[in-house]
Amino acid sequence: MTDSPGPAPRSRTLRAIGAVLGSAVGDALGAPFEFGPEGVFSARFPAPGDGAGMCGGGGWEPGEATDDTQMAVLVGESLLEHGGLELPDVFARFRRWAAAGPKDIGLATEAVLTGGDPWDLAAALHFQTNGRAAGNGALMRASTSAVYFAPHGREATMDAARRIAALTHGDRAAWEGTAIFHELIREALTGGDPLEAVATTLGAVHPGHRARYAQVLAPDWHPDLATEFNGAVWPCLGSAVWALRTTTSYEDAVRAAVDLGGDTDTVAAVTGGLAGAVHGPDAIPDRWTQPLHVPLPGFGDRVLNGPELMRLARRLASPGGEAD
Repeated sequence: MTDSPGPAPRSRTLRAIGAVLGSAVGDALGAPFEFGPEGVFSARFPAPGDGAGMCGGGGWEPGEATDDTQMAVLVGESLLEHGGLELPDVFARFRRWAAAGPKDIGLATEAVLTGGDPWDLAAALHFQTNGRAAGNGALMRASTSAVYFAPHGREATMDAARRIAALTHGDRAAWEGTAIFHELIREALTGGDPLEAVATTLGAVHPGHRARYAQVLAPDWHPDLATEFNGAVWPCLGSAVWALRTTTSYEDAVRAAVDLGGDTDTVAAVTGGLAGAVHGPDAIPDRWTQPLHVPLPGFGDRVLNGPELMRLARRLASPGGEAD
């Protein structure tokens, strides 16, 4: 990790570290600016480089990651402990975390996790009653699972994304957005260009949701064209892809994401996952990784730092043995 973009990553493992670490850094960078207007980050830090550091605000310490990264860690640790996807365990971890009163938790996610319904019915029952579950709360936590399932191919990684998303979100729109993210990360980890993979990825999206995602992932789409707040899954994912497409470095991508305003922590977390996978961990500035910390409410006094997240990513990238 340096303050310059650095060389392209040489292995899938490095790209996996970039995805997990990059998502967490984007999350923490955007947290103090959440629900603010456009351009606030650049107004505070006018130029890229040493002047743009982690800052506190809005109840967040400098470098403190939010529910986005906290839930991603819970997913990743469950996958490693069970050697695969054990949905009841993931839900139980989410429920334990939610009961501990995290600083931030999405309204729909909170309702599902605290309602007392079984793991395999809770999200569906909430959606039947509420009718609204297309938020970005499943997309935001998908960096660790994207890394873990990447070696298994497109169908497997997209299926896993849908199943994990469905634990808290009953709307298929949230499942499909998370599945697209999984597949774009998989493409990046192989050394491919996730932007070039958008068209083929859309072909694997459920037909009832394909057109809407095609719109927000199109090369000529801009976040100003969004018809919903970027807390919804469509403009959140579209904004992240736009930020990756219109920049040439990790730093510029997450800066662009935070400058969009609105749900800045999650848009930057999704952007950071994609940009980290493309540009690698050496492109993530030290001044952003050094203060990074991830509290885990409900799990004692655990607080993960940057090196611990990197170790988690390395294990996820090669759960059966040594990473490449």
